[in-house]
Amino acid sequence: MATAQASPTREDFAKLLDETFGGGNLQEGSVIKGTIVGIEKDMAVIDVGLKTEGRVALREFAGPGRQSDLKVGDTVEVYLERVENALGEAVLSRDKARREESWGKLETAFKNNEKVTGVIFNQVKGGFTVDLDGAVAFLPRSQVDIRPIRDVTPLMNVNQPFQILKMDRRRGNIVVSRRTVLEETRAEQRQELVQ
Repeated sequence: MATAQASPTREDFAKLLDETFGGGNLQEGSVIKGTIVGIEKDMAVIDVGLKTEGRVALREFAGPGRQSDLKVGDTVEVYLERVENALGEAVLSRDKARREESWGKLETAFKNNEKVTGVIFNQVKGGFTVDLDGAVAFLPRSQVDIRPIRDVTPLMNVNQPFQILKMDRRRGNIVVSRRTVLEETRAEQRQELVQ
């Protein structure tokens, strides 16, 4: 008893396509999970469930104060820039995934007036750049310490607390202060001495 196989309709094809690519959760411009399927020289080959893998430079998994210790089979979060480039590969970025993740946490900390941990890693005009676990912030020279410091070298590449003064996600800039944290600590110590 053979059942008549109707030719597949456009809806059937769309449904199969949707099932194949995981329910359409792989949108360009979003953070997705992938599995490392190989490490070639300085690139990690990552399978994110698309028809081809993507490659991400190993240096994107390291950063100021942390090394990359990736192995084949590890699950990582990456940012899907494009499903396919001219070479037919998925265009992925670990830096952008970390930045997206960090911005969410930092916005919450900013709203709740909480301190964040960061690392001063570079000197720029008028101040320094601080890595806040993927997001880069600006630390004005006037906000480094209570009194002006000549040599900031001992403070560089060390995890320390900062207060977010200003955030603008649209422009992609964050301004932090180490000075307000130090002033707060000093006021608490003064209070304890008085008591």
